[in-house]
Amino acid sequence: GCPLTPLPPVSIAIRLTYVLQDWQQYFWPQQPPDIDALIGGEVGGLEFGKLPFGACEDPVSELHLAATWPHLTEGIIVDNDVYSDLDPIQAPQWSVRVRKADNLQCLLGDFLTEFFKLCRRKESTDEILGRSTFEEDGKEVADITHALSKLTEPAPVPIHKLSVTNMVHSAKKKIRKHRGVDDSPLNNEVLNTLMLVSKLSMHPSYCVHVYINLYSQFKSAPSDSLTYKLALCLCMINFYHGGVKGVAHLWQEFVVEMRRRWEKNYLIPELANGSPDLRCCLLHQKLQMLNCCIERKKARDEGKKPYTSDRSPSGSSGDTGKAVDRSGGDYQKETEKERGEVGKSWESWSDSEEEFFECLSDTEELKGNGQENGKKGGTKEGNKESANLKPEGRLHPHGKLTLLHPGEPLYIPVTQEPAPMTEDLLEEQSEVLAKLGTSAEGAHLRARMQSACLLSDMESFKAANPGCCLEDFVRWYSPRDYIEEEVVDEEGNRVLKGELSARMKIPSNMWVEAWETAKPVPARRQRRLFDDTREAEKVLHYLAVQKPADLARHLLPCVIHAAVLKVKEEETLEDIASVKKIIKQIISHSSKVLRFPNPEDKKLEEIIAQIMSAEAIIARARSLKAKFGIEKCDQEEEKEDLERFVNCLLEQPEVSVIGAGRGPAGSIIHKLFLNAQRVATMTSLDEELKRSGSSDERRLNLGAVTDFPPPAGRELILRITVPRPAPYSKPLPQRMYSVITKEDFRLAGAFSADTTFF
Repeated sequence: GCPLTPLPPVSIAIRLTYVLQDWQQYFWPQQPPDIDALIGGEVGGLEFGKLPFGACEDPVSELHLAATWPHLTEGIIVDNDVYSDLDPIQAPQWSVRVRKADNLQCLLGDFLTEFFKLCRRKESTDEILGRSTFEEDGKEVADITHALSKLTEPAPVPIHKLSVTNMVHSAKKKIRKHRGVDDSPLNNEVLNTLMLVSKLSMHPSYCVHVYINLYSQFKSAPSDSLTYKLALCLCMINFYHGGVKGVAHLWQEFVVEMRRRWEKNYLIPELANGSPDLRCCLLHQKLQMLNCCIERKKARDEGKKPYTSDRSPSGSSGDTGKAVDRSGGDYQKETEKERGEVGKSWESWSDSEEEFFECLSDTEELKGNGQENGKKGGTKEGNKESANLKPEGRLHPHGKLTLLHPGEPLYIPVTQEPAPMTEDLLEEQSEVLAKLGTSAEGAHLRARMQSACLLSDMESFKAANPGCCLEDFVRWYSPRDYIEEEVVDEEGNRVLKGELSARMKIPSNMWVEAWETAKPVPARRQRRLFDDTREAEKVLHYLAVQKPADLARHLLPCVIHAAVLKVKEEETLEDIASVKKIIKQIISHSSKVLRFPNPEDKKLEEIIAQIMSAEAIIARARSLKAKFGIEKCDQEEEKEDLERFVNCLLEQPEVSVIGAGRGPAGSIIHKLFLNAQRVATMTSLDEELKRSGSSDERRLNLGAVTDFPPPAGRELILRITVPRPAPYSKPLPQRMYSVITKEDFRLAGAFSADTTFF
């Protein structure tokens, strides 16, 4: 036969994979924070007001190095179990991939997860801490048959026994009586530290401008507020000190402290002044409302002192003189002076829950003066009768304005401040107004309910400006509703003539009715628009009945807010593009979810999962940077290359190593494998030395240390171009792939054939 045509050589591509699992030369696992020691500055260290961060174990479990020889010819290398010509250091191509640790445990994620679990608890504070704190020992054993006899007994109940203050004091005694010091979930040292947490400085220095108002997007609380700090403390207590019992105990003590501050007129620290901020969570609004009540009560109590009273008969002239002095002074202090004047007011009201005492004697005196003036002057108009009254409650003159009819200077009166409202009170008010319907009677009643503040201001204005008219009030209160125009009088002179706007001239409108109803009563003798005593008791009751689950729901936006700031702080140090993208997604998602009350648990879990994902990426970045020694690198160019290489490892499944084993990253990878081999060899040598004590054998074993472990997997690709199925067929490519591991062997082929004649 004819001789066979010689076949072309087979092209071989070989890829050996080496696995690095031993990171013993790098001490990674960080110690859990110790809340008692208040350690800081260490990895994972914790201070009050600062959430922990980082992984509790190495987030990178394995490093896989793939050494590739893309073009080899058959017959030039030897590779078997005994000997191999394939040296990974000499491989022309290197690629690396890292394997993430399964079920990575991170501190920040654990904090959020455990705190979120509180939201699903059903127990009340009394159920968690034991039996009800308001039970009395004598009543617990009382005979049930005498339960109704108490209703028919004529024994009077002392008034002081019914005060809320006495009830709270007795409750506090029962709390201490029923629960001993040893039974408390929190010891005194930890509790005292937590109650003083408001004195700690927790202003985040890492908050760039774009994150300062993040609380308004999350509906949480400012990062320097008491509510924000309380949320972080409860989060730590829940994780480190007794879980839900510790949270219930701390909250109980917090409520008692709020009660004490209300009774002693001590303002709550770390809260913004003014009305409740509706951009914040409801609990923060309640604390702000309580602060408003304390401020009003404090001003009223200070106004009861004799030297601040303006009830003297000559008070009118004194008030006038003071008003003139104030008008010539610094107008930046008007607000403070107004508060001081209000502090002199309302001196006759009690602090009880339902008592409102009007100064009827003074009102009767005013009426008497008006009647006497009416008798002397005959039948006169109401404004002329009131012109003889003594002016009261003046703040300062209103520029150069004068009253239209008497021609005296127009004085701005001391008025009551409008009642602050929280969002739940606003919602209740809206529901009440909506239930009045759209009928004429309902609309009229709705207008009267909404004009309580207007009526109070009118009465104050009448008291400060005797003889005034509605036009005078409108010129001060709503200048746009008083229209002035130049006209020519009878003598031919141009004069200004004013009149009320069209809406003010509508018959029986709200302003006219209120003006006719209003009496000249200064703010200090009016019924309070804002009953601070009642509102404070409502707030304290609201705080006292909160379950740990309700509390966690209120404060969860603050905890998520703090977690986002913590992730942003840590990301700023690492500068990872993928984490920046995740942070933007978290803020966008949280802003939509947390703005509404009672968000779905599933959506909250998604937010927490995003935060945990960002924390894991940052932990992996730090682990890789520590292993590749980026911080120890002196050359700036080499450092930038390593940082770029680490960032690629975080974002890509497999990364090529520039320069293979001879590049900067390749050299570090080589050292990692070499150190791991030395550790593994020393461990095996200890076992061998127990069996053989020969020094020659020891030298032989020591000299057998290799730089890399045996490959965990071998991948081979055989390529050739030959004619098939006949020698005279067209040459076509043939390919065979093989992978060999310790437990597995796979073989795959791709063969082509010429079908022209077959």
